[in-house]
Amino acid sequence: MKIDRKEVINIAKLSRLVLSEGEIDLYSEQLSNILGYIGQLNEAGTKDVPPTSHVLDLNNVLREDEVKPSLPPEEALKNAPDPADHFYRVPRIIE
Repeated sequence: MKIDRKEVINIAKLSRLVLSEGEIDLYSEQLSNILGYIGQLNEAGTKDVPPTSHVLDLNNVLREDEVKPSLPPEEALKNAPDPADHFYRVPRIIE
């Protein structure tokens, strides 16, 4: 598929990019080459290839969740400048 100058200018406008005349010609050629390569890939025989999310077989290596004692509220709030009833008091930001 050939991308012409008009299409590159339109894409640049939609992307809010300012391109020089040289860049327009360069991107027209590069985008045409990319779309041509994608066309070649579309012709590859992948009918019998199952879809995959990753080329390697990956497994999560996370540990099991374990219940552990948490920090007591007094300890968590010991450096708070203005604690209130086991909570952090913060300045009001919404009127």
